[in-house]
Amino acid sequence: MKSMNAYREHFPIFKNTVYINSCSYAALSVEVEAAFLKYLKDRHEVGADWIEWCDRLERVRALFAELLNANTDEIAVTTSASASLSAISSSLNLTGKRKKIVTTDLAFPTEAHAWHALKKHGAEVVHVKETDGMIDLDDLEKIVDENTLLVAVPLVCYRNGALADIPAIRDVARKNGAMILVDAYQGVGAVPIDAKEWDVDFIVGGSLKYLLSTAGVGFLFVRNDLISKSQPTQTGWFAQEDIHAMLIHDNIPANNARRFEQGTPSVPNLYAVEAGLNLILEIGLKNIRRHVAELNERLKAGINDIGGKLMSPKDPEKHGAMITVASTDEYALVAALAERNIVVSCRDGNLRISAHFYNNDADIDAVITALKENKNLLA
Repeated sequence: MKSMNAYREHFPIFKNTVYINSCSYAALSVEVEAAFLKYLKDRHEVGADWIEWCDRLERVRALFAELLNANTDEIAVTTSASASLSAISSSLNLTGKRKKIVTTDLAFPTEAHAWHALKKHGAEVVHVKETDGMIDLDDLEKIVDENTLLVAVPLVCYRNGALADIPAIRDVARKNGAMILVDAYQGVGAVPIDAKEWDVDFIVGGSLKYLLSTAGVGFLFVRNDLISKSQPTQTGWFAQEDIHAMLIHDNIPANNARRFEQGTPSVPNLYAVEAGLNLILEIGLKNIRRHVAELNERLKAGINDIGGKLMSPKDPEKHGAMITVASTDEYALVAALAERNIVVSCRDGNLRISAHFYNNDADIDAVITALKENKNLLA
């Protein structure tokens, strides 16, 4: 494998900018740019190339499966995490005694919206509290019971970077006969994920953050033995067993996770996603996690030295790639750093600093210096 500094050269933005905002959108690599251009070239030269586009869809499916250590048949390629969640919610059976859906106060809005929308069908939606920025496992134990259908948790919280203990949460759900869903969007590409080891029912995510590509493509993992029991009503022609049959008098869903897909895939973005996933897999998730962890320890030490208030957990095993700092005016702080050509983002009163494999010590030092110069905006 090449050095991380060698990979950094694949991202032109670093010639003039400290880009440390992968929790919001990845930096653009020359490989992903070339993939978009390849799509345009193909459109000029071939026009419609459905055989190649469907083959590309299957290559992307296989890459997602490799990323998650899952079987290819367990992966649906969707247009977003929202589409994945809508397909799942449409497949849930709320006719029995299990009507409770447990989410958390750390949930991304889209995930919570999917469950609250089901209240008109009789769902009871309950939120687990957070304690010190983490999912309160004691509260989870009290809430999850024999009436619980699904427990949904974020792998990494989008507000503070807290990393959930998925095996512990899974055990609570399983003990009570409930299914478990993990929203991995804020972690996938920066935190290793093993669907087989996790033994969860659903994993959702998308490609625009740490997976290096763009909006318009998401993924959904569905545990193999759950697929045949699931009948999503949010559907489309790409969810059919034979998409070329063009049936209009029946609905015959695929016998794999493709039954959770809907309409025509986002073809241009499949080009980009394939390029991004190939780069992530080439570098390796463990290598990325190790590199980012080293950067984040340097960042946390610097924040402490200047008297900043860390809002992410201090334990490196309890946060993802994103580190957050409390601010009195997070938008003004983002703007102040932008004036110094440092790109970050904010949520919920916190500045979000999210390194990836393409960042280095100099980026971290630039952020710390800028924060020191703007201490008046730190809480």
